[in-house]
Amino acid sequence: MTASTTLAFKGTKEQEQKLKDVIVQHKSQKGALMPVLQEAQEIYGYMPREVQIMVAEGMGVTLAEVYGIVTFYSQFHLQPKGKYKVHICIGTACYVKGAGKILEKFERELGIKDGECTSDGKFSVDGLRCVGACGLAPVLSVNEDVYGKVTEDQVAEILANYKD
Repeated sequence: MTASTTLAFKGTKEQEQKLKDVIVQHKSQKGALMPVLQEAQEIYGYMPREVQIMVAEGMGVTLAEVYGIVTFYSQFHLQPKGKYKVHICIGTACYVKGAGKILEKFERELGIKDGECTSDGKFSVDGLRCVGACGLAPVLSVNEDVYGKVTEDQVAEILANYKD
């Protein structure tokens, strides 16, 4: 599978109008930048430069201020996420039991690196710190589906569950 590390921004006029409405709704409120950024991420699914510029201009702040916030807080994503979000715990318990190799296997199978999305927008892969399921180590999830005691050999089978 071929992947691209940077996908072209594909915002719609409807999304842009929603964001403008959010900005108008919050602009006069003190401390409104964070809620606006959170709603922008809800609208677009991630925070590409184009969205950051719209927020900065709409809120009357600098792009540097917006960028500083979206790169500081882990809730914001600079890259798009796939329809199927693969999250692999690489916390200590999972890592000791092979999570690093499992992450590498997903990267090879999908042709992307940690934090990236496939060019068709179908899959994204993210290594996460402890998810609090150490008894299932190594553990991963695909959207809301949780897989425990995963081995490298199961990666292709797990992915096959999501090949529409």
